[in-house]
Amino acid sequence: MGAEDSRALPATMLDGLRAAAPVMLGYIPIGFAFGVLARSAGLSVAETGLMSLLVYAGSSQFIGANLLATGVAAPSIIVTTFLVNLRHLLMSTALVPSLRQNAAWQNALLAYGITDETFAVNTAVLQGRPASPRFVAGLHISSQASWVVASVAGALAGHLVGDQAAWHFGLDFALPAMFVGLLMPNLHGENRKARYGAALAAAAVAVIATVTFPDPNWSIIVATLAAATLGVLLA
Repeated sequence: MGAEDSRALPATMLDGLRAAAPVMLGYIPIGFAFGVLARSAGLSVAETGLMSLLVYAGSSQFIGANLLATGVAAPSIIVTTFLVNLRHLLMSTALVPSLRQNAAWQNALLAYGITDETFAVNTAVLQGRPASPRFVAGLHISSQASWVVASVAGALAGHLVGDQAAWHFGLDFALPAMFVGLLMPNLHGENRKARYGAALAAAAVAVIATVTFPDPNWSIIVATLAAATLGVLLA
């Protein structure tokens, strides 16, 4: 265990806000891009903001906006977004050791804010240790607030963007770059062999699964399971 476990855990909403800084910086351009594309798909500014508030799932929102624009039936949209977000089941399960001491209603509210990015920050900071619900709430609320504000701003400024396809293509770099930035601090510390092994396994399996499965979202789930299994074996 040692010094790493003896560090004081962040316990306030302000601590959560500080921890959310890299997520918020990453959400601003991506949320803005969603707002632009949502407006081009026919959603109003209010609908764009409500989608970011009530759905709050980046890839699902991009997909959902496109499906709505093409007149796809609601059941098909629900099933599609469910499959895309199925990985959240794994992330929620992984956070159980840090949240089990909280009341059920608290965890129900905190679970709403779990995304790929907030999960990465939670695991990096908490490392399986009991978490203060205030810290997690601060992280989740701050992150979602930046996403909502950015998407509304994108919707309001959508008519100012000329080549929207080029805009979206240019932002494809933003999300991978943010995840690389969140990953690097987690490669240091105890059990470095397991950390590097899990990261390399996730990358390799993700590439193979993307080529193998027709739906690329399955590659995330398969890579997560493979990396977690290897990490446990090497730890």
